[in-house]
Amino acid sequence: MLEVEQLNASYGAAPALWDVSLRVGRGELVCVVGPNGAGKSTLINVIAGLHRARGGRLKFDGRDVTRLPGHRFCGTGIAIVPEGRRLFTGMSVQDNLELGSYLAAARRERAASLERVLALFPALKARLASPAGALSGGQQQMVAIGRALMSRPQLLLLDEPSLGLAPAVVLDMFQAIRGINEAGTSVLLVEQNVVMALEIARRAYVMEEGRIVAEGPAGELMERPEIRKAYLGLETH
Repeated sequence: MLEVEQLNASYGAAPALWDVSLRVGRGELVCVVGPNGAGKSTLINVIAGLHRARGGRLKFDGRDVTRLPGHRFCGTGIAIVPEGRRLFTGMSVQDNLELGSYLAAARRERAASLERVLALFPALKARLASPAGALSGGQQQMVAIGRALMSRPQLLLLDEPSLGLAPAVVLDMFQAIRGINEAGTSVLLVEQNVVMALEIARRAYVMEEGRIVAEGPAGELMERPEIRKAYLGLETH
């Protein structure tokens, strides 16, 4: 479904990604993990059309989208849940959700999509009329994910969904992400919580300093001594 080939990106003269290649198959849940500053958010923003690639190629569903204008990425079937949620905090929860169904095809399915989001996040049912800014951090993340799902994407991009959330909320969030994938939506997850990400993903990529330094089945990466030592703080004897 998604093919990233030798992708390069920069901020002005400062390189951020070097020859990054990865793929996400239809129905897969794939994660990208690595330390702060590794380039994970830049990568996902390029895939979402929010940051222009300097070189390489992006293909989605067989179509080259490398030079597609950023505002047209959503129409291809890609939706992003950005780092920090970026809600309209003065607007109601329902209004924030419905912004995700702006495109005509999604607008026709708005009622069904809203029902699906509320089934996934029942805590939002009683808060639809509340300002999004009045919600807890976990509930705001639910709204951000729900807003993306309202566009009925084929591929959901998630940028650090656990950031700033309490541990108990993080567990619920990852269970929801697994459920979204099991319902048929492909997922590319960028995440600093390496353990949780590798537990729910099928395959994984490890980034350092703008490069992919390891890849493979998530369970196998979890058992590699260098991964366990560098990212999990565990020694393997």
